[in-house]
Amino acid sequence: MNEHDIEVSTQKALAFFDRGEQVASTDNFDYAIEMYLEGIKRAPDELELGHIPLRRVALIRQGKGGKKPSMLERLKKRNAKDPLEELINAEGLLAKDPDNLGYAQDMLRAAIKGGWHRTAGWLADLIFSAIRNQDKPNVAELQFLKDCYEKLQKYDLAVAAAMLAAATDPDNGTLADEVKNVSARATMFKGKYDQGKDFSDSIKNKESQELLHAQDAVVKSDDYKAKAVTAARQKLENEPNSYVNRVKLCDALVELGDRESYNEAVALLDKYYRETKDFAYRRHLGEIEIKHLRKKLETARRNYSKNTGDKNLENEVRRLTAELNKLEFDHFELCVKNYPTELKYKYELAIRYLLRRDFDHAIPLFQEVRKEPRLKFFAMNKLGICFFHKAWYDDAIDIFKEAIDSYEINDDDIAKELRYNLARSLEESEKYEEALEVFRKLAQIDFAYKDVSQRIDALRKKQGQ
Repeated sequence: MNEHDIEVSTQKALAFFDRGEQVASTDNFDYAIEMYLEGIKRAPDELELGHIPLRRVALIRQGKGGKKPSMLERLKKRNAKDPLEELINAEGLLAKDPDNLGYAQDMLRAAIKGGWHRTAGWLADLIFSAIRNQDKPNVAELQFLKDCYEKLQKYDLAVAAAMLAAATDPDNGTLADEVKNVSARATMFKGKYDQGKDFSDSIKNKESQELLHAQDAVVKSDDYKAKAVTAARQKLENEPNSYVNRVKLCDALVELGDRESYNEAVALLDKYYRETKDFAYRRHLGEIEIKHLRKKLETARRNYSKNTGDKNLENEVRRLTAELNKLEFDHFELCVKNYPTELKYKYELAIRYLLRRDFDHAIPLFQEVRKEPRLKFFAMNKLGICFFHKAWYDDAIDIFKEAIDSYEINDDDIAKELRYNLARSLEESEKYEEALEVFRKLAQIDFAYKDVSQRIDALRKKQGQ
């Protein structure tokens, strides 16, 4: 494609992007998604005007109760003939199920194959951010991400992904070795770019690298953030009743990072909610407050880790933890009330009941959530844990066995945890021989998993082996 063709294609893409934004402002989200995808077909590496606004529309659609893609839609998106079709298919599914990391990973694979590196870098950062927010990151996902970052020559982030994988499974020597290997490749890569033919080459190369880092940076400059707020205010002035424009302004204010802007965003969302009674505003407000409090808690924990004897810092961590727990519980309780068919909110609320040891409220929620394929095994595992803590060991055993029988993988984190919890339930119900057999099989998969080896030794002593 020559320069003229590229320019014409880009102009056509912009027309679709503009139409997508207009349609989204009327809450016609599915049509808006189609418009954005048509634009992306013509400009697959257009980040600021294509992928990022589509992601925002997807999140707003989700918050307003938009349905996930149907089985038929998912089947239609299979068997793409080239990387562009793969990208569009995966992005269409992700737009209707924004929390699905599998769709995001499919997009990332396609973007790398197609050579759309700006889009690939953004997607990798998006996935990495989601993984880091998980209670227990998935090692396989982190290894995939590490490989993608290396292909994109973003070695600092490849090292970060490798380090998180190793920290998630600290007894895995292979993961520890991989950190060293990736770090060595990162050093070699950096060395190549530090070797200019002369002083002038070195300076030019440094400037080009800094420019690339600036373009790819997840954290935007203060100037960029301020301009985003100004642009969002102007759009809202033109269409003051648009949900999309209102949320865009609030998000841009939060991005500024100062207390005054954050308070303005909170006040605006609260005002919109009181005026319209549209819970989507209240949900968005809750998400912003939770994210803000999590950052404060993370900072407090970091400070305490450097001064572990400081009682004031210890009390601050405890206070913020309690405040966050209450905020999250209240938020997900409201979400369940307002989105009664959205199982992901029921799962989050059930987790909070479990943390409170309120098993009688957690159990029926986990039983509902197990109908959701993506959450099924997580919910069954937590359901079994609830029965275990109630000392209903036979019921826990039934749940764990059912989950293990229908789970196709036998050596990932959830498979190992299901087996461990089954063995513990058998142990507590004094079925020592069965417990030993399950622990033994788990040890054959991962000898260093939790306290498996010690429990095997103890059970063997009990049986006089």
